[in-house]
Order: sequence, then C-alpha cells, then structure tokens
Amino acid sequence: MDDQDRSRLGVMRDAEFIRKFLIGLGLLVLALLLWKLSDVLLLAFGAVLVAIILHAAADGLVRYLKVPDRWGLMVAGLLILVAFIGLGAIFGTQVRAQFSNVVERLPSAVDNFSKNLGIGPVSDDISEMISNASNGGLAARLAGIGGTILDGLANFLLVVIAGVYIAADPKLYTRGLVKLFPKKQHERVESSLDASGQVLRLWLTSQLIAMACVAILSTSAYWLIGLPSPIGLGLIAGIMDFIPFLGPILGALPAILIAFSVSGEAALWTMGAVLVIQQIEGNVIQPLVARSMISVPPAMALFAILVGSILFGTLGLIFGFPLAIVTYVLVKKLYVRETLGEQTEVPGEDRGKEDSPQSTVS
Repeated sequence: MDDQDRSRLGVMRDAEFIRKFLIGLGLLVLALLLWKLSDVLLLAFGAVLVAIILHAAADGLVRYLKVPDRWGLMVAGLLILVAFIGLGAIFGTQVRAQFSNVVERLPSAVDNFSKNLGIGPVSDDISEMISNASNGGLAARLAGIGGTILDGLANFLLVVIAGVYIAADPKLYTRGLVKLFPKKQHERVESSLDASGQVLRLWLTSQLIAMACVAILSTSAYWLIGLPSPIGLGLIAGIMDFIPFLGPILGALPAILIAFSVSGEAALWTMGAVLVIQQIEGNVIQPLVARSMISVPPAMALFAILVGSILFGTLGLIFGFPLAIVTYVLVKKLYVRETLGEQTEVPGEDRGKEDSPQSTVS
C-alpha cells in the first residue's frame, strides 16, 4: 500500500469517526432536549388521553344512538361539557362546602392520629414554623402556592384544548409522527400506534367507569358510617383511583384520618369499607367493564409509577401507568415479536377493527 492509499484510508477513517461522533453528539443533544421538555411531552400525552376519551364517547353515540359520524365528536364534546356544567350547578355548592370541611378537619384528624401513635400534635409544630417565618417568607410561600394552583389550572386547560384539536383530526398527527421514521418502517410504526391507541382507549374507559363506581361506593359507605363530608371524601377516593396501586391508598387516607377523629370504631369501619370497596373494584367492576383485560405485570406497572413520580413529579405519577401500558405494547410488538421473532399476543392489536367505527387516536 503506497502513501496515497494510506492517506486516503486515513481520511476515510477520520470521516467515519467524525460521522459517528456527530451522530452520538446529536443523540445526546436530543436526549437533553427531551429531558428539558419532559413536562411538555407529558402534557401532550395527557392531551392524547383526552382525545381518546372524546373519540370513545363519539363512537358510543355513533354505534348505539345512530348519530352521524361527522357529528359524533361534536355531540360527544357538548354532552360531556353539559354534564360537567349540570353537575356543577346541582352539586357544586355542596361539594365545595364538603371539600372545605375536609380541609378544615384534616389538621385535627392528623393530630388525633399522631397522638394515638404517641408522637404528639403535628399541627402545632407546623403552626410554630409558620408563626416563626417572616412576613416576606410567608408571603412568598403563599405566592408559590397560588402560582402552583394557577399553573395546574393552565396546564389542565391546555391539555383539554389540545385534546379537542387532536380528536378533531387524529390522522393528521399520526401521519406527521409516522413520517419521522424511514419510509420502509411506516407500516410497522402506524400499526404500533394503532395498537397503543386501542389499548389506552380500553384502559381509559374501564378506569373512568371504575372511578365513578369507587366514588359512589365510597360516598355511600362513608355516609352509612357517619363520617362528615361523605361526598367530598368519596370524590377524593374516586379521583385518586385514576392512579393504580398508589391511588386507592392516597384516596383512602383522608377518610381514615378523619374517621380516627370521630372514634376508633368509625376508623375500623372505614378501613374495612375501603378494603371491601377495593376488592369489589378489582374482582367485580374491572372484569365487567373491561372485556379484554390489559395484563401488564403488576410489579412492572408499580415501578413505572414510582419511577415516573421520581423523574417527572406529579405528572409522572399521574401518567406513569398509561405510559407503562404504551411501553409494554411497543416492546411486545416491535421487539419481542418482530425483532426476536417470538409469538406473543399484543394487547389492543385485535380490537381496532372490532371497536372503532371512527379513527382512533394513537
């Protein structure tokens, strides 16, 4: 090999090294960008969930009430809006009063519980910390709390509005996402998105029905036990049930703490009611509302929620499980089946043709 060939080979090696270096650097920059935008991406995922809910409601109207396809989504959105406004007008004042009552009673309930454990009144220490804080510090804390609430409301409105836009033309966003991949992979990516959308739709539908049942059962049980503000406590239990595994525990804590402030007997009855309601949900409600259960391994789902909460905070805690569902579907379809060649059933894959007269958001 002469000097010219060696020089040419060296140039080629340098070019290959530079190419690999730039690819690695680009991937690193992309990972950092995604990390910085993680909150935005989670909100976008929440908007997709809203779109799936709207399409599920629209499909039900088209199938059972024979509403024309082109009007299904608009009628579904209007019905949901009217339902929220109607419930707010009928029960808004009572629910607000009961929530306020729960918030007022919680400090004394925590004190009562901590005294029973021999710890002493915890709220006294909190009051002392607040009284020792300077006015500027207290004002800053109050401003921070107010800002957090406003940010939460703004994010909620953003998710809802974006979800409506996605639901209006889901194929537009699906096609745009598919085009980010090489052309020969378009079919695989599109089928994976369809399967993910179907499994999310199935889970969301069953979860919303289960949440409503838990709220009704909890409210009835707390009213029979004699707890104050049973509607507020029941709504907390139903809303928190959206988070699998951890949600039922978090949703039951306010009721149990307030029950201890009433009496030991009420606390025992409340804990028994919580256990019975969770057994009813897991063994009766979920199998009835989900015709094809999503068999995500429980340990994997639990760790997904914990990891999501650690990495992304509240949004990660809320969306950890549905993200785990999507990851589970994609791994089974793209890696286990298509890369390794193993025969495996992919949740949601066979339900797209059965359940969706309209396009389903992926």
